[in-house]
Amino acid sequence: MRLLVTGGAGFIGSNFIHLVLAERPDWEVVNLDKLTYAGNLENLRDIQDDPRYRFVKGDICDEGAVAAAAERCEVIVNFAAETHVDRSIMEAMAFLRTDMVGTYVLLEAVRQRKAARLLQVSTDEVYGSVVEGAADENYPLRPSSPYAASKAGADLLALSYWTTYRTPVVITRGANSIGPYQYPEKVVALFATNALDDAPLPLYGDGLQVRDYTYVEDHCRGILLALERGEPGEVYNIGAGNEMPNMEMARFLLAELGKPESLIQHVTDRPGHDRRYALDSSKLRSLGWEPRYNAAEALRATARWYAENRWWWEPIKSGQLYREYYRRQYEER
Repeated sequence: MRLLVTGGAGFIGSNFIHLVLAERPDWEVVNLDKLTYAGNLENLRDIQDDPRYRFVKGDICDEGAVAAAAERCEVIVNFAAETHVDRSIMEAMAFLRTDMVGTYVLLEAVRQRKAARLLQVSTDEVYGSVVEGAADENYPLRPSSPYAASKAGADLLALSYWTTYRTPVVITRGANSIGPYQYPEKVVALFATNALDDAPLPLYGDGLQVRDYTYVEDHCRGILLALERGEPGEVYNIGAGNEMPNMEMARFLLAELGKPESLIQHVTDRPGHDRRYALDSSKLRSLGWEPRYNAAEALRATARWYAENRWWWEPIKSGQLYREYYRRQYEER
């Protein structure tokens, strides 16, 4: 099996490549990544010389780059996306381009037989806020942010290609993933690294928003299972059920890192902030998937990784691009 993994230098993509190379010894991976601010080849430096791995710099919106990278690949797994809600509120166009136009280019590559199947990696945010119970795969799509809307649009486009052209697509919708190599604009990575620097943890609103903190390894195992056993035209939710309010998450991280709760700083909530995400993952569980990490284990493993790997995140947070983003995002709050 040869995979084209798009966005493989990002957070979930790089963890997925590590999992595949470790557990599928006869598989090969081509990694196509544009290397935007969140793409980092340091995520993959330990496997860069593996003969089963090859990196190609390119944009999924570039039809020629996709066609060349997909040559002799059986499957495309699409992680390439603009993903941060706050950035989508600041500037939505990049999200529409990458998340929707890029997905179109990949679908066309599969339709034109450049690869046999596309696995589209999506998000629980397409369902919007789930007040009660848990969203299964037939739950209405009610995206609240430009990011979530761009991902919902890409999902619908992929399903339309299955209905119209019988282009083989499988969609996974994952919960809030945490773990190694997550760019420190996302809340758990941000809070862990800020705490390690004795900097304030900017907690939105009352901090009672509920998220399912799923460890990235569990998420990647779910994607791999959906790739190998999922049916074309189907959607599979991937959530561990590790529900926790953000305030509790912040307190847990501070306790784990030996830092005071006085570092928590309530700031103005973001517009359209979803109150709760919750996924019904019974469809994927029926194929044999089970998470290995509960909420405490996932947060503890994440906190320890950032504590032990300052070499990875300190250069990011000290860079001009990150400092400018942080100033724009939090200075007025």
